[in-house]
Amino acid sequence: MALELTEHNEAGLITVTAHGEVDLNSSPQLRDAILDAVQTCSTGVQVNLHHVAYMDSSGVATLVEGLQATTKNKHSFSLLRPSESVLKVLQLARLDSVFTIEGTA
Repeated sequence: MALELTEHNEAGLITVTAHGEVDLNSSPQLRDAILDAVQTCSTGVQVNLHHVAYMDSSGVATLVEGLQATTKNKHSFSLLRPSESVLKVLQLARLDSVFTIEGTA
């Protein structure tokens, strides 16, 4: 399943919404979208993962990189409504307490 991304900017808070699977092939696409959002936001970045059916370790690394980039720029970074499968991956990596997670699927 291909990864589809949309972006919404509301008062400087950019939400990147992902649909599909985040894996080795598609994670660079998500990475670019998140890092572009970090450069253009004025308050923070949210990544909506509600419609992500699968995420592997490359997707997790992409999210960590986004968190680091926003922290460096003194912006917020949060994950919105991660799907059950994404939340399980974050829990296995013990990153569910590192990220700000808003809502669940």
